[in-house]
Amino acid sequence: MLKFGTIAAALASTLPPPALAATEGPAPAAVLPPALSWSGASEKLVVRAEDPWITPAEAAGFRTTPTYDEVRGWLERLAKASPLISVESFGKTGEGRDLLMVRASIGKGGTVRKPVVLVQAGIHSGEIDGKDAGLMLLRDIAVRGKAHLLDKVDLVFVPILNIDGHERASPWNFLHVRGPEAKGTEGNARAINLNRDYAKLDTPEVRAMVALLRQLDPVLYIDCHVSGGFDMQYDVTYTYAGWGKYARHRATANWLEQRFGPTVQEALTKAGHEPIIYPSPIDTRNPQAGIRYSPEGPRYSTGYGDFIGVPTVLVENHMLKPYRQRVLGTYVLLEAALKLAAQDSGRIAEAKALDRAERPARLLTRWTPAKEPIGWVDSFKGVAFETYRSAATGRMEQRWTGQRITFPMPIIGQDAAESVRLPKAWLIPAAQTEVIEKLRLHGIGFETIEADRTFSLDTVRLQDVKLAAAHDGRIPLEAHFTHELGEATVPAGTVRVPSDQPLGLLAAALLEPESQDSFLAWGLFPEVLSAPAGTEDFVMAPLLDALLASDAKLRASFESKLAADPEFAADPAARRNWLAEHLPRREAFSRVYPVKREFAPANSIE
Repeated sequence: MLKFGTIAAALASTLPPPALAATEGPAPAAVLPPALSWSGASEKLVVRAEDPWITPAEAAGFRTTPTYDEVRGWLERLAKASPLISVESFGKTGEGRDLLMVRASIGKGGTVRKPVVLVQAGIHSGEIDGKDAGLMLLRDIAVRGKAHLLDKVDLVFVPILNIDGHERASPWNFLHVRGPEAKGTEGNARAINLNRDYAKLDTPEVRAMVALLRQLDPVLYIDCHVSGGFDMQYDVTYTYAGWGKYARHRATANWLEQRFGPTVQEALTKAGHEPIIYPSPIDTRNPQAGIRYSPEGPRYSTGYGDFIGVPTVLVENHMLKPYRQRVLGTYVLLEAALKLAAQDSGRIAEAKALDRAERPARLLTRWTPAKEPIGWVDSFKGVAFETYRSAATGRMEQRWTGQRITFPMPIIGQDAAESVRLPKAWLIPAAQTEVIEKLRLHGIGFETIEADRTFSLDTVRLQDVKLAAAHDGRIPLEAHFTHELGEATVPAGTVRVPSDQPLGLLAAALLEPESQDSFLAWGLFPEVLSAPAGTEDFVMAPLLDALLASDAKLRASFESKLAADPEFAADPAARRNWLAEHLPRREAFSRVYPVKREFAPANSIE
């Protein structure tokens, strides 16, 4: 096995000199582009080396970040020193570690709780800036004169959400991120990306976080990350679900865009940072192709916050900025957010109430890039690059030079491609215990039918089913759907989920089959893939012959498929199975979505 020194020597002998400039840490960091020079007023936030409350990252000159045990020990020591700080567990990781939350509050223990700002770090444990920024801010609140930040709000801080991944730190994780020297993994102990789990709730970490969201119902929820993408001059970027016009809930989105964005932009700029709304790249190899604004689903923290009516911010510090600079920028953003939340808590509560009173009639399920830009960043602050031919890839690769440039950047929006009309309710068989439990964990309201009842129901059937590549603990499913409306009787014990409720839109995202984040799309109903019970070919063949003879439309579709797909035409079993799906009485499970959609009698489902 190659050692760090061996690889470092190889890098030194083969890479062009510009790629080796301004490095930090062990060998993997040696290939990073040169760091842009920076200084700012936020550097005054770092305490002196002899300060008894120096954080571990400050003490290490931001070369390293503390382990879970070191973080816990430091926080418990701070809690003993200050009545403003308390540390508790709000759950367990997959490997049994305590999920830690810190509450910073004046007058804790009282019966009246102030509005809460909830901040989490380390959902991707290699993107750990928020943890060390949060420790510095808590120190300054507790013992350095910033307790006034808690006059009107409480701060609840989760220093590391993906603790199991955090404890797998290595210089070879998150190679694109400049510092600290060793970083944790993206996934948890099961390699599941926690920031893809808010809808499906497969992990104990996100189940605990969703429970905490329900318990606290914060006025503001901040999720700290570090970006991928291309090099640029901006160091602190942030965004919200549906930035621009794509939010599912408009009132909280308006507050984020009109109040949060300008406030933190001003604070960061004053502190010497270079902020911008997160420029999600269309093509990292061609930065000038544009940046993307689009809707989000509830798999993400920001999308989930949008669906439940909680103002949620994604902080995406730029990967190539030094760790010290990124941590300080995060501190400035969090402090500004606390001040603003205290000032605007009443306004935020009104926006949340407006959003939760909405009852949308439709759910957007698919979108496509707009043909023309919806706007421009006139002078985007980028970094120049040159190209060289890589012996490894055989193609031209980028080499960022560190030269500051500006260029016009198009903003690419999205056009609606598909939406679905929400039913009155969804009816879930009692046997679907996993799905019903996940709805309960989300706080979605439902009732259990006590006696057999007849409804006007839409039955959904799957066609052209495809399994996507496995990721995040699931094998996602893609399909086309047909809908059949008719009366049907459902048995006692069936769970009925009404769409007329504050979380009706979240219920739709989880239960509508066309939704990209539905339980069906994530593969939670594997029984729909089961083949129907078979019978002998000497029985099936004449039935299918009669079906073809009686249905001209089906016959035309079948003949078209035969002509277009020679492999299908030559496969007797494939031909039989395709036609069997069109028989009038089919297997109750095979290719049938178990969840029924309730509509008023004689209503259209379109």
